[in-house]
Amino acid sequence: MKAKYLVALAVASVLTVGLAPLASNFRPAQANPCASVNPCAGANPCAGVDPCASANPCAGVDPCAGANPCAGVDPCAGVDPCAGANPCAGVDPCAGANPCAGVDPCAGANPCAGVDPCAGANPCAGAGSETTGATAPEVYTAPNGLAIRGADPVAYFTEGAAVIGSSEYQYEWQGATWQFASAQNRDLFASNPEQYAPQYGGYCAKAMSEGNLVSVDPEAWRIVDGQLYLNYSMDVQQIWLQDVPGNITLADANWPDALVGNTVFE
Repeated sequence: MKAKYLVALAVASVLTVGLAPLASNFRPAQANPCASVNPCAGANPCAGVDPCASANPCAGVDPCAGANPCAGVDPCAGVDPCAGANPCAGVDPCAGANPCAGVDPCAGANPCAGVDPCAGANPCAGAGSETTGATAPEVYTAPNGLAIRGADPVAYFTEGAAVIGSSEYQYEWQGATWQFASAQNRDLFASNPEQYAPQYGGYCAKAMSEGNLVSVDPEAWRIVDGQLYLNYSMDVQQIWLQDVPGNITLADANWPDALVGNTVFE
């Protein structure tokens, strides 16, 4: 029993020693300066009243009201300062001044009116050669007096090309001089001129389809159904080739009547 008492006493001593220093660290609650009362309460200068209220110079009244120089009256209202100053108002100052009004100042001045100034530029059109009552030569001859400008008519059939003949081998037929590249070709032609001579007397086949007499270029040739046809130029030949049967039919109808009243366009 004595032993239990001594133990309890020892424990109590220890607790007493540990709590003694802690007791000195505590302070009474009433020593907190902020306890219960906020020392700053009521000291806010902006609390409750706005010290700037009524200090706004624009509050309640617009200090600019009435100062607008345009307010109330529009200085331009009712009167257009430009009214009447428009030179075109009501009357067109240009009326009657249009040189083309009512009358075409170019009427009659058109150089193409009634007459085509380009007529005659088409070598196959017939213009460019005078129309007379004379009869043109049955065979076209160049200024040098040679048929086909001196090309060998037989060579078109035997060589398939335009070959210039020689003055050594010539033959007279239908009032023209025909020239050949060889004695053999000359003899072939002499034996049957109609077989080798070009159609329409050597005049342009395309022009003849239009009833005109036009010279030829020996290089613009074509054999159709065993007959030789010549044209004014390679370009004209291309036109002729667009309808060979039709052009031949037309030319046949015009030949040889086209020789009367026409002269040759070179």
